[in-house]
Amino acid sequence: MIIGVAAVPLRDGGNTYEMLTADDANCMMEHKMKKPETKHSLLKYIVLFACWLMLMPTIAAAAGSQEEQAPGRSMAQQATKSKKLWRTTDHAKHEILQKDFKSGDELTQACISCHSEAEKQFHKTIHWTWLADPSDKKREYGKAGNSLNNFCISTNKTKDAGCLSCHPGWGNTKESAVNCLVCHSQTNMNFDEAMTDIKGFLDDGDEASKEMASEIQAELRAAAQNIGLPARKNCGSCHFYGGGGDGVKHGDLDTSLVKPSKTLDVHMGEDGQNFTCTRCHTTTLHNISGRVYTRPAATDRKSLVEDDLANKITCESCHTDQPHKSGNKKMNEHTDKVACQTCHIPDFARVNPTKMSWDWARSGKLKDGKKFKTKDEFGKFDYMSIKGQMKWAKHVKPEYFWYNGVIKSVTAKDKIDPSGMAKVSWPVGDRQDPNSRIYPFKVHIGNQPYDKMNQTLLMPLLSGKQGYWNTLDWKDALTLGQASMGLPFSGEFDFVETTYVFPITHMVAPKDKSLSCTECHSKTDSRLANLKGFYMPGRDVSRILNYAGWGAVLASLIGVLIHALGRFFSRGNGRKED
Repeated sequence: MIIGVAAVPLRDGGNTYEMLTADDANCMMEHKMKKPETKHSLLKYIVLFACWLMLMPTIAAAAGSQEEQAPGRSMAQQATKSKKLWRTTDHAKHEILQKDFKSGDELTQACISCHSEAEKQFHKTIHWTWLADPSDKKREYGKAGNSLNNFCISTNKTKDAGCLSCHPGWGNTKESAVNCLVCHSQTNMNFDEAMTDIKGFLDDGDEASKEMASEIQAELRAAAQNIGLPARKNCGSCHFYGGGGDGVKHGDLDTSLVKPSKTLDVHMGEDGQNFTCTRCHTTTLHNISGRVYTRPAATDRKSLVEDDLANKITCESCHTDQPHKSGNKKMNEHTDKVACQTCHIPDFARVNPTKMSWDWARSGKLKDGKKFKTKDEFGKFDYMSIKGQMKWAKHVKPEYFWYNGVIKSVTAKDKIDPSGMAKVSWPVGDRQDPNSRIYPFKVHIGNQPYDKMNQTLLMPLLSGKQGYWNTLDWKDALTLGQASMGLPFSGEFDFVETTYVFPITHMVAPKDKSLSCTECHSKTDSRLANLKGFYMPGRDVSRILNYAGWGAVLASLIGVLIHALGRFFSRGNGRKED
């Protein structure tokens, strides 16, 4: 800055300039700096506010990335950190397992010679009895009782031998010894078939047959020595094929889970956590946790943090009831009303298709006098003369209901209303129930026979020489089936449409594939459109709340405008007198 210099004329060619004094220069500079502020002060504040709004998501994301991972995930990692199994015995060294077994009973006796209590324990479990509560003699819930479904219909109290292929005994009978290998052997082998072949070859008696029997016995001996906790393939040998085929029954259980990727299931994925079924389905005295039909799988919302002996069957067992980051309070608040599966299993049957409907009324057709089958785009049978019309689907969106862990169902003794779609099973729960959550389900649609006079669902005999699959005679099959159950049949029958529900809890997708908020909080195509009786922001319209909301927005804008104008006029015109 030049101080105390008088105005001096300067010449540049033909032009004359005058050097300004310091006071003049400072005055002009001050004027120029104030002029744009005065002219554009309101615009400046608006622009700054807009920039702040645009930058907030980025700032929040950056701050969130620097935080520790969600506590629920940390707890889950802590709960499952010990993955290596240790064993106290080598079954290959047990002398009793070195012999050539000739029957299933003989092999089971070898097992219980050491595991003395195992068979007695197992005989008391639902996996053996197929009864939800054996003491309930009146209703008898379960496959071995009066329960039925709307896909393969019934086991006729296990008199339908075709259903016993999944019973964990030897052969198609409940009177045999427990087949320990079906759950515990780590060898892929059809044990019933092996025993049948051994017996057949030994009965033949010739040297070639004896040699064949010896080879199978060697394979069976190796399988009996290769023992461990049940793996996914052990559990899946029955549960993946429930209802008569791969993916028929459960939409979230099929053979794709034998060796899944973590994109199919983050817990069971071989390239992820590689959980086996027993990681969550913990066991006490051979009773396996997770049954969700006549009673909840878990009655307490306890995590391993609260009780290190709690079973691990619920998401909260490992992830706690605060699974999201602490800054995501609203998401954590959802856990009181929304099941984890609702957001984290966006669809099911993502690799293999699942059966979504089964119309028995359309069975019995013949082509050129013979039974026939047709296949759909998935290579699955969509029509069979012995079973009727079926529909398969992939990437199915679940249906959602309030659910407290209990599923109710009708039995062959219960009356139905055939005037509409009858419910064979349905979830229990409502919004006022503190134990209920919004939960995803597969809903299977059936069309099955019922007694027109007694108003009850009927149980036909399906397999065997006199079964429907052989005779295609509904009346005869229904008469035999009801007689085997000790239940009445008026002789008059028709078909009724029915629904049956399956809770979806496997095939948990990676977190980046979980549902976005707008999948539910939306006026159109909301996943929760069928759930009524409460207000959901974004989905529902309330005139009062809309007026209140827009009033608040308008009041905020007016407040901002008044503040900006006040700042503007408090500065005058922004021009300083010389």
